[in-house]
Amino acid sequence: MGLFTREKETAPCEVEVSHRFESLHAHVKFLNGAVVNPGDEVLVHGAPVMAPYGEVVVEERTATITRASELERLWTKLTGQLEVMELCEFSFSEEVTL
Repeated sequence: MGLFTREKETAPCEVEVSHRFESLHAHVKFLNGAVVNPGDEVLVHGAPVMAPYGEVVVEERTATITRASELERLWTKLTGQLEVMELCEFSFSEEVTL
């Protein structure tokens, strides 16, 4: 992979959508063992997976993974760490705010 070039790969995947009181989520699992790295983009092909309330729907799909260039990956890591540090800037006080 080059400093400025992006590569695409196709991977079979399993999409799980849960619309239950206990869990509201959507997960994608790659069936070929592909791993998504910082800066990579994933596009799952097909119509949106819709789960009626109280159910979990699992469908097999195909996804296209667009790999970030080395420069994009480095930028994502650097800016991601700065954003995490922003989340850590908090304080506790004994004052009650109304």
